[in-house]
Amino acid sequence: MKKVILKIGGMSCSACQNRVEKYLNKQDGVSASVNLVMANALIEYDEEKIKISDLERFIEESGYKSLGIFNEIKEEKDNTKQYLSILAFIVIILMYISMSHMLKLPSISFLNIDKYPVNYGISLLLLTVPFIIFGFDIIKSGITKLIHKSPNMDTLVTLGVLSSFIYSLINLISVIFGNNSLAHHLYFESCGMIIYFIKLGRFIDKNSEEKSKKAIKELVQITPKSALKKTEKGEEEITIDEVKKDDILICKPGTKIAVDGIIVNGKTHIDEAFITGESKPSKKIINDKVLAGSINLDGYIEYKAEKIGPNSMISEIVRLVIEGTNTKPKLQRLADIISGYFVPIIMIISILTFIFYIIIGRSFNESITSFVSVLVIACPCALGLATPLAVVISEGKSAKEGILIKNSETLENAYKIDTVVFDKTGTLTYGKLKIFKINNYSNYSNNELLKIIASIENKSSHPIANAFKDYNDSNIKIDSFENIPGIGLSGIIDNKKIYLGNNKIFNLLNIKNNHIEDENELSKEGNSIIYVTENKKIIALIGVKDIIRESSKETIIELKKMNKEAIMLTGDNEKTASIIANELGIENVIAGVLPKEKEKVVKDLIKKGHNVLMVGDGINDAPSLTASNIGLSIDDASDIAGDSADVIITRNDLTKIISLMKMSQKTTKIIKQNLFWSFFYNILMIPIAVGLLKPFGISITPMFSAISMTLSSLIVVFNSLRLNK
Repeated sequence: MKKVILKIGGMSCSACQNRVEKYLNKQDGVSASVNLVMANALIEYDEEKIKISDLERFIEESGYKSLGIFNEIKEEKDNTKQYLSILAFIVIILMYISMSHMLKLPSISFLNIDKYPVNYGISLLLLTVPFIIFGFDIIKSGITKLIHKSPNMDTLVTLGVLSSFIYSLINLISVIFGNNSLAHHLYFESCGMIIYFIKLGRFIDKNSEEKSKKAIKELVQITPKSALKKTEKGEEEITIDEVKKDDILICKPGTKIAVDGIIVNGKTHIDEAFITGESKPSKKIINDKVLAGSINLDGYIEYKAEKIGPNSMISEIVRLVIEGTNTKPKLQRLADIISGYFVPIIMIISILTFIFYIIIGRSFNESITSFVSVLVIACPCALGLATPLAVVISEGKSAKEGILIKNSETLENAYKIDTVVFDKTGTLTYGKLKIFKINNYSNYSNNELLKIIASIENKSSHPIANAFKDYNDSNIKIDSFENIPGIGLSGIIDNKKIYLGNNKIFNLLNIKNNHIEDENELSKEGNSIIYVTENKKIIALIGVKDIIRESSKETIIELKKMNKEAIMLTGDNEKTASIIANELGIENVIAGVLPKEKEKVVKDLIKKGHNVLMVGDGINDAPSLTASNIGLSIDDASDIAGDSADVIITRNDLTKIISLMKMSQKTTKIIKQNLFWSFFYNILMIPIAVGLLKPFGISITPMFSAISMTLSSLIVVFNSLRLNK
């Protein structure tokens, strides 16, 4: 299955979102999740059955527009603000003409409703026409959705506006032909007011949504728009789109790296804080990787382009954030189910209200007013925005802080975690090991011994290999290299079989360990143990020490304050693990476990009823990360695309686990508040619109229904924006 994100035009409420999503998911080989706020769809499809052109056709068939593949968030020209400013004056004039006689205000003499009813009616009609033109997209959408049997918010507004307009137009014709009494039953101003406030509400919603996307936009804008390419003639400035893989690019002090690449000439210090969060610049030399958007501080470098455009690290981060906002938490799925039935039910209620009023002998004027009020006041704008707006804000803000959340269900559930399981090496510690002590039992010198070890370790990606990298000798040839999970490495040098590993190596080789005392001594001092054997003979025992992350202790303290249990899960021996655990204040330590055994430990905890967050270093801990309720990896942003975790922290800061839990709790609280208000508003206002409270002197007109509906959306918007604080 392949993934693609398509932009969609024409969606205005949760009913639109549900329509597109259901239609896409009906198609064979398609799985889709539609996001109202981001106006796009995350679609997984079978390449052998479906093409992107088919997906775009499906969107068109559902009654909406496909705007192509999402690549980045671009500014779109929008004149709505100017139109709203102009129409605001017309709204005031329209209201004054239509309501001055009711409020006992001085009326415009030639537009007096009693003296010049024809002038009065025609002036209202002419002033209403600009609003009909301005809101024609709503009317067109409403009719189209009704034809497609997928009524939405636009359909409710369209029915309300057209009913009022046609009724008023018929009455105006009667006034022109002499029936002056009907001048008091013209509701053109309601049509104009409804459209104006619907448009105003959407404009405010859109601006708020743009603010919620701000963090994602900032990620997109990190990379420069041009690059310096090295050519035979010298330097040539080209656009990012013109850069090709393997081009040699130049980066001078004070400028940004244009694309992901590898340094081929020069050295410098690079500021990568936007991804890694490290305030200290990283020293970069030949063969080191550089990331697009990072800042070259003090050196001239030439680098070979590797990952370009959509394949770059920053693009990968943006893609993960966008995909995360397109997944749906349980609360959103519940809202979707309800909103799927909501619009048809409201249409039925409004029709029944109209029929009931006619049957009991109420005037046609009162019946049509109640009919329109129900349609307008019940528009599910707030319901459609309640969850996705909060999710977009939270995930965008989290991404900016170096917390990449792959799905919104993780965001919803993170605060429920009661047990946090930590891998040790590379997670609680930096994984930057140093050689502490060498017990040499061979005829090799220490330098010769370290070169042999380094040559084998150089083929491994395990953090322990970094302790020996300074001793690597490219002249030493390694044959039959093998990585032995949970134990170590092996290789053949000059026809001699060399093993490097922990004390499980003795069971593997079926030999006796005569160096337990040396091992115990190194373990007491917090070393990881590496035995070296040559043709089944122990030739060395080496201790390497790791460095504990600065954020580890603070994280454990905060977890205890939150009544979360912390567990260390490591392949190291128990003594070494206990030293680290004691320093950090971790009471529960499970040591000496293989990767498969880690997975079993996590599954057993879940079976006992625990909500488990597994924290590891990405690929190495893939089985246990996948098995946990939520998998979180500490990643140096080297390969986030292949990471098996649900959450990736790119800033090497474990306190972001606490930030994740707090953001989860706050976001869930905001979503629940939004949904409560959305439902409460409709429960409160629909009976008023129907007229159930008229015996108590409480009623509402279509004009105030539009204002009320807009206010309900604004409450949801402003409540969601509190997440930015």
